[in-house]
Amino acid sequence: MARQKRTSRVLEKAQLRFSGLKSIVPDIKFDEDYNLEKLMGSIEQLRNKIDVYNTALSVVDSSKTEIEEMEQNLGQLCEKMLMVVAIKYGKDSREYEMAGGVRNSDRIRKIRASRLKAVAEKALDETFKAV
Repeated sequence: MARQKRTSRVLEKAQLRFSGLKSIVPDIKFDEDYNLEKLMGSIEQLRNKIDVYNTALSVVDSSKTEIEEMEQNLGQLCEKMLMVVAIKYGKDSREYEMAGGVRNSDRIRKIRASRLKAVAEKALDETFKAV
């Protein structure tokens, strides 16, 4: 999901205020620190900074997408390599285990495991009831 680009209410408000002040008197100047030129300069600085920020977000989003695609491709390659080892040596071989697979003889069936767990819990309950 792409990151949301930033906008600024302060920037929009300042642009409207600039237009309003300019319509009163085009060269309005209260003193050295408060004039239209300085206001316009500040508006442009903020606008440029927001543009740089939004461009950086786009670059990050693009890089993230590329990384996810590369991860997916690498995962598929690893899976295929494991399948090649399984075809050549078998799924119950030491080579398959060395390549990162789980040997069939080492797998515990979930049905059996849950049944054993239930039996153990029942035995534990009976032990506590007897005491």
